[in-house]
Amino acid sequence: MIPAYNEERRLPRTLPQAVEHLRAAPWTWEIRVVDDGSSDDTCAYVESVAAGEPRVILQREPHRGKGGAVRAGMLASNADYRFLCDADFSMPVAEVFRFLPPYLSSYDIAIGTREGPGAHRVGEPQGRHLMGRVFNGVIQATLLPGLADSQCGFKCFSAAAAQALFPHQTIDGFAFDVEVLFLARTLGMHVVEVPITWFYDDVSSVKPVRDTYRMLKEVLRIRFNHLAGRYAAGS
Repeated sequence: MIPAYNEERRLPRTLPQAVEHLRAAPWTWEIRVVDDGSSDDTCAYVESVAAGEPRVILQREPHRGKGGAVRAGMLASNADYRFLCDADFSMPVAEVFRFLPPYLSSYDIAIGTREGPGAHRVGEPQGRHLMGRVFNGVIQATLLPGLADSQCGFKCFSAAAAQALFPHQTIDGFAFDVEVLFLARTLGMHVVEVPITWFYDDVSSVKPVRDTYRMLKEVLRIRFNHLAGRYAAGS
């Protein structure tokens, strides 16, 4: 599943590569592009691809933010495993198999990590890396101790985990995945980290200073919700 907002520039580069790779995959698949109310030609492009490949699905949603698009897509899917990735597909599509049976099984959520043994970051400016590490340190200190890279855009959910978690997600911004992982922890779900190769994309729609500030506000909101008992047993 790919959440997309004004991605007419990146999807023509990445979506055909994903389709071509998955056509040779041994499993049943679909690529669900969830449009978050784009104002450019994102939808028109996805529809042109879907015309030649029915396993590419365009799901139109009103503009709510990345978290809102992900929630809608995860709940609309009927797949046994629901793999989330960004439109830039900065992880090689060939590595998707590392999140799926038979290579990996017996988990509720598998999250990509760009940190630690077996992981590789390619082309990332040092300043961006440092900013990400500081933000992750805040998340580990407040909500998710032990998860080295909760913000990596590549995550795979079992169907049961997706159905249990996403109806209770409240954050529509970039920190939605912190909230979902925190909910998973409260429910005792099994979360595993998968080392990946990750390529920095300087065309990213993320604005480091502005969006880090917004995400910190959302992290504080998650913390407040927790202290107020709003996540008790996933309620």
